[in-house]
Amino acid sequence: MEAVKKSVIFDLDGTLWDATGCAPAIWNRIFEKHSEVDFRMTQELAASLMGKTMEEIGDFLFPNLPVEKRHAITDEFGFEEVAYLKENGAVLFKGMKETVQKLSDEYNLYIVSNCQDGYVPAFLFAHKMEVFFKDIEMSGRTGMDKGKNICLIMERNGISKADAVYIGDTEGDEKATRFAGIPFVWAKYGFGKAVSPDAVLNDITELPSLLSSLYGSL
Repeated sequence: MEAVKKSVIFDLDGTLWDATGCAPAIWNRIFEKHSEVDFRMTQELAASLMGKTMEEIGDFLFPNLPVEKRHAITDEFGFEEVAYLKENGAVLFKGMKETVQKLSDEYNLYIVSNCQDGYVPAFLFAHKMEVFFKDIEMSGRTGMDKGKNICLIMERNGISKADAVYIGDTEGDEKATRFAGIPFVWAKYGFGKAVSPDAVLNDITELPSLLSSLYGSL
């Protein structure tokens, strides 16, 4: 009987790529259309938003605006960002594509992100990565948080808790992974912190050896 392939579920921002470079300019173009917004986006602020859903971003950036207005602004941004990234891509972490290609021979690979609908497909299309991933999910498509979306991906693809691991860079990723009941690998090189990860990834290129060690000890 053929052994079941193990599954590796990835976060996107801060784990596979850095898309913060284009974000400030796009946000600021949107802000100029809305006189209620009295600040401008910076690179540092954009990086701090990584890992949040669009709804959470709206609540964080515009707490004094009506909910409908928050959604209107974040929806405008999300649409423009996806269009830009599909055409131009973003900064891939060094060695990521080669590492993912290598892993895809041995593992089933997935992406679950707290992004707007269309964001992960933009990444896959711009960098020709579709062939390496079995399935994806986004909070903007399901309306659910990351923990529930990890569970959804696992249920949809028949993945058991014993055969899955999640790779992410923030404490929010860690909490979502705990909700799903699978091990969490912290991408230390990303945008966030972790509390008690099951393993620490210092560089994306270290992932094949780390997974061999982790899966061997589960």
